Amino acid sequence: MTTAMILAAGRGVRMRPLSDTTPKPLLRVGGKSLIEWQIERLVAAGFTDIVINHAWLGDQIEAALGTGRALGANIRYSAEGEALETVGGIVKALPLLGDQPFVVASGDVFTDFPYASLHARLARIVANHPDEVGHVVLTDNPPFHPRGDMAIAAGKAVMEGERLNYGGIAVFHPRIFASFPAGHQGRLFPWAFEHVRAGRVTAEHHRGWWDNVGTPEDLAALNSAWARATDARRQQA
Repeated sequence: MTTAMILAAGRGVRMRPLSDTTPKPLLRVGGKSLIEWQIERLVAAGFTDIVINHAWLGDQIEAALGTGRALGANIRYSAEGEALETVGGIVKALPLLGDQPFVVASGDVFTDFPYASLHARLARIVANHPDEVGHVVLTDNPPFHPRGDMAIAAGKAVMEGERLNYGGIAVFHPRIFASFPAGHQGRLFPWAFEHVRAGRVTAEHHRGWWDNVGTPEDLAALNSAWARATDARRQQA
């Protein structure tokens, strides 16, 4: 069974003061927390074995989600005393992730990305490793990150060209993290760019709904947009 990891250890500094007392992934949109939306969408796509890392106010995340049974998931937790960033968090969680490629998703992203499409990406990495070690989902550049991260050429992530934003959704082979020592603290980029430059990472452009929900104003705007979209669907029903 393929495992999905939800990253939920960040402090959410731009979301203060809301994130001072509530971890950002537990902030609510349309009556559910951001991380619940992610879990439900992963479960609907067949990813029921989920690992969640946490640090800031992580006990609240465990209390809110428990074993995940109510959401149709089997949730295990990787607790970090101090947030280890993306690479460090994955390294710490490797014993829970197994030896096969896994899905990674940010716990504070709100999106309609079709997670079921990642099953084919996972199979491709299994078949083509070590020539392919990862797959990244890119989005249009948000206002807070206008320069983007990577471009796409012939289905591969590349550094040259019109760059898009890394959307916090990916598939990785665990072996690329195996050389890091326990307790490593580090971000995904720029480290992962070495695999991009080597042509070992595929990419796609998600053009649907995607929101990073960075500030209290972003959260309020997203709730308003969700309410309008919900009303529109009801009128069409």
